[in-house]
Amino acid sequence: MHTSIRSNQFVILRLPSETIKIQKVVPNTLINCGKFGSFPANQIIGRPLYVTYEILEVPGNTRLRIVPAAELHAESLITEGEGDDDVEVNEEGLPIRTNQNTVDDASTQKLTLEEIEALKRESTDAGKDIIAKILESHSTIDQKTAFSLAKYTLRKQKKYMKRFTVFPMDVSGLTNYMLENRDSASKSMELRDELMGLIGSWGNVHHGGDATLQETLSRPNGRYLVVDETGGLVVAAMAERMGILYPDEEAESGGNVPAEDASTEAPTSSLPPRKDRPGQMSATGNTITVLHPNKQPNVSVLKYFGYDHNSPEESHPLYTHLKSVSWLQLLDPEADPIYAEEPAVIPNAELAALKTNKRGAYHRKRNRWARVQSVVNEVRAGGYDGLVVATLMDPDSVLKHAVPLLAGSAPVVVYSPTIEPLTEIADLYSTSRKTAYINKKRELEEKHGQPADGEFPELAAEFDLNPTLMLAPTLETVRVRQWQVLPGRTHPMMSGRGGAEGYVFHGIRVIPSTGFIQAAGNPSRKRRKVVEQSTATPGSTSADVEMKS
Repeated sequence: MHTSIRSNQFVILRLPSETIKIQKVVPNTLINCGKFGSFPANQIIGRPLYVTYEILEVPGNTRLRIVPAAELHAESLITEGEGDDDVEVNEEGLPIRTNQNTVDDASTQKLTLEEIEALKRESTDAGKDIIAKILESHSTIDQKTAFSLAKYTLRKQKKYMKRFTVFPMDVSGLTNYMLENRDSASKSMELRDELMGLIGSWGNVHHGGDATLQETLSRPNGRYLVVDETGGLVVAAMAERMGILYPDEEAESGGNVPAEDASTEAPTSSLPPRKDRPGQMSATGNTITVLHPNKQPNVSVLKYFGYDHNSPEESHPLYTHLKSVSWLQLLDPEADPIYAEEPAVIPNAELAALKTNKRGAYHRKRNRWARVQSVVNEVRAGGYDGLVVATLMDPDSVLKHAVPLLAGSAPVVVYSPTIEPLTEIADLYSTSRKTAYINKKRELEEKHGQPADGEFPELAAEFDLNPTLMLAPTLETVRVRQWQVLPGRTHPMMSGRGGAEGYVFHGIRVIPSTGFIQAAGNPSRKRRKVVEQSTATPGSTSADVEMKS
């Protein structure tokens, strides 16, 4: 991730009203912040992130001022009763004066709306003079406690202060923005930031590590199969954890990056000729393969991180680490014309005689066919290290075809806004279903013998999927709630967002045994005392019999 604001980069602007705005920093343009003013984009290019700026509007000129941290947090450091030496306190040390009898309505403010609007037009101090005038014109300002005065001042600052804070575009900020946006919440399946972390943890999504250590580590990279209907938000979260989401800052600045490092794309200035360059979707490790129902996957969210799937930049790490395959290509590849119909091979002599545009079209068709052939064959071969699903389709129909493509001990994670679809697949992989499946299969084998294709039609008709392929199905959820913590007033924030709770199903892919295994247990090492009536003789005691035995 970048440390400073760069040209044509998406950033997150947090306005004083706590509103979040996603903005692309295009040079030589004007960034509009609504009622809080506007400023030229060139004034923040090259400046650091996580900084708060004030918009100082002078007639004919607009400049930005960095707000120091001491000034920025001065109001939040005010505590109850601070600065009031003559305030009476009770035995517990709490102030006696409260706002119980204070009436704060429109009549307490002497400034009219027309006067406030005139001050806003004449203000050149980022709204500070307006706030000072409003506090001065409040008739009952002296009756407020220190805490109440601080809350009132902060409320006016959120309304009139011309400030903004610049944050980098990351998955957490984008997730929260889409969740709060009414139109985007349904597109992202109301996925929350904490659930995104839970999906990545149970899916064992991790960084590929240092390329120099790959010889000592058994499997440093990971190959993940993803079904994503959140517009690419899940793909972006996984790519961020894998370290392949953000373009390399050294590569963009023209630095030298080792070309043999598969996890980092080489800079444009030192790229080899195109025919020798690793092509799109050509990485062999640390990859994400998206299963989608259309011609192209819907990963439009990735544009906020500098990657356009329709016209990707070769310097971006996702160019060689993000692959896609359709359900048609997976289940019936021969029905897909792109996979099945190989373009005719033109001899070199005829190819040299063609026009440049026709020769380029021929190479594009051949490269597309070869790329699709390679990706589809790789997916059908399986051996993936994890499966992450976030879809509105029936999860059992997805897992039926996707789980067999996983390697042993690979995690399976399914997200759903509601719990009902996940309880169904949890029941399909439950212990009782496994027992019924194994008993039914054993009966059919004893009756008909082993089938030639390895499957029984009667078994497939009764069981939609093989429940023995997954172990320990579990349902979980997590939610972070905001709390107000004050003396005697600790309670959750009642204005929190509702919506879907969100649930996560996870399990472990296992390889069923081919033979019959029966656990006998460990025999006890204790010496048992056996009393046999047949060995007892007249006049002998029980102790004598035990010694004989």
